[in-house]
Amino acid sequence: MDIGAYLVTVLLLELTPGPNMAYLATLALSRGQVAGLIATSGVALGLALHAIVAAFGAGLVVQQYPVLYDLLRWIGVGYLLYLSWRGWRGETELSSEQADLTPLVARLFLRGFLSNVFNPKSVLFFVSVLPAFVAPEAGLASIPTQMAFLGILYVAIATTIHSAIVLLAGWVGAWVVGGSSQQTVRRILSVVLAFVAVWLAWATAR
Repeated sequence: MDIGAYLVTVLLLELTPGPNMAYLATLALSRGQVAGLIATSGVALGLALHAIVAAFGAGLVVQQYPVLYDLLRWIGVGYLLYLSWRGWRGETELSSEQADLTPLVARLFLRGFLSNVFNPKSVLFFVSVLPAFVAPEAGLASIPTQMAFLGILYVAIATTIHSAIVLLAGWVGAWVVGGSSQQTVRRILSVVLAFVAVWLAWATAR
């Protein structure tokens, strides 16, 4: 198991713009850092679920049944487009200083979770990339443990990067609070998220 190479791979993948980055930035800009961090925790749970599924070998099922993979892929693309549309509309949101997020915690968390569970980029990583760093010579019995360990590392790195993105976007949002400026930036990010969804539909096709 080459931990160094694995860490570099994960860092490069997570620093590459993708659906999680675009969605969390859009959310933090419109609702503030707290909302973004709530969604980030949902994304982290989604990643953890992918890691658990991979550790138990369920990723092999996705490899063996392309129809299942395509189903997950299109659900993910559709959900990202839905989030883009909601971001464009703004959901008549108030700024983070004006809005009480308490009633929305569960919804924000769930959206973060679902955006990752059906994220084709995450599915591909845990099905195709992560297993390449497992050392089979250590014995079959150790493979689930190795995959779980690598999965935990991935969740930790991804969550750190996502949190940094949320904090940065929230800081930018605080500077552009008010009417047209905030709406313009939010809509630009929503368009970016839509493009990411379309790109994923093309790039992850088998």
